[in-house]
Amino acid sequence: MHAGDVCTASVLDELAGFAPVRVVRGNNDGPDVAAWGAPDTLDLDFGGLRVAMVHDAGPAAGRPGRLRRWFPRADLVLFGHSHIPLDQAADGQRIFNPGSPTDRRRQPRGTLGILEIDGGRLVSATIVPVTPAAGAAGPGDHRGGVR
Repeated sequence: MHAGDVCTASVLDELAGFAPVRVVRGNNDGPDVAAWGAPDTLDLDFGGLRVAMVHDAGPAAGRPGRLRRWFPRADLVLFGHSHIPLDQAADGQRIFNPGSPTDRRRQPRGTLGILEIDGGRLVSATIVPVTPAAGAAGPGDHRGGVR
């Protein structure tokens, strides 16, 4: 699942080589991503777990109630746009933003999300850091010391 801002349909083609892809259109996605099959919202059912997807869930203030109104039957709502990782439960609904592995914005690390679904229930939701922390020395970085 991808919560939008793929930016080019070729990325979706590449991802589809590994697993089935479900994606919603983000504000940085062009007509090629929409033509690939990315709607503005998506409702999915994983063996009884109802999942909704949208790119922009609006401002943080009031987000849980807003998503409950937009997707009243969803057990889980996956969204993107802010690139700020979030895993929150409110009013019987889980909302999840995996962040971004490529554009961390003001976050300390790039992230992605892993959702484990089994038997129609969400077993776990994990936000995984995939880049070094901002300001951390990377391989070959010799600042502050002699090697």
